Amino acid sequence: MLTLKMLRDDTEKVIAKLAVKNFDARAIVESVLALDAERRALQTESDSLLSAQKAKAAEIGALMKAGKRDEAEAAKAAVAELKARSGELLSRSDQVVAEMESKLVLLPNLPCDLVKPGKGAEDNEVVKMGGPEVQLPEGALPHWELAKKYDIIDFDLGVKITGAGFPVYKDKGAKLQRALINFFLDCNTAAGYKEVEPPVMVNAASGFGTGQLPDKEGQMY
Repeated sequence: MLTLKMLRDDTEKVIAKLAVKNFDARAIVESVLALDAERRALQTESDSLLSAQKAKAAEIGALMKAGKRDEAEAAKAAVAELKARSGELLSRSDQVVAEMESKLVLLPNLPCDLVKPGKGAEDNEVVKMGGPEVQLPEGALPHWELAKKYDIIDFDLGVKITGAGFPVYKDKGAKLQRALINFFLDCNTAAGYKEVEPPVMVNAASGFGTGQLPDKEGQMY
């Protein structure tokens, strides 16, 4: 998820970069920045009211010691008004933050600088290819048919157990999956990456922070 600091510091850059993905971000970005400005103004006023409350509280104690009960009661009434206003500010601030976050998650991540503008797959550009082009023999089967033929991946059972996108790997398919995972980890560790095993489950905040929510909410269980 894009940060508020990025939107504030590089507004036009963010809008231009997202336009590369054929995404018009201006209205959302400007709305988020307006809400952020309101949030900061509310926070400034709230801090000011808190300081005033503390000052009044000290004043009440001094007035009571001096026997000035009427003035102390007036100060108490003023504190009550300040607290009521603080409550209003907090309520509005919560609304602003919720609205701002609901708009922030609509902004996709910025594309790499190598990505050129495009509206569809036909605009994609091949930047680099590795290895020789594979020439498949006549009658070559796609992976899903090979998986069924050799009974190494059961897509239907995975759908019954969990849902779409969660196949069941069987026998040599399971061994192949495990081998590929180990191969990936070994190669990347050798390249200088650090292996980490995070929790299997994540909370909603992590989902929003990584951009998986709300886009893929319907695919989660």
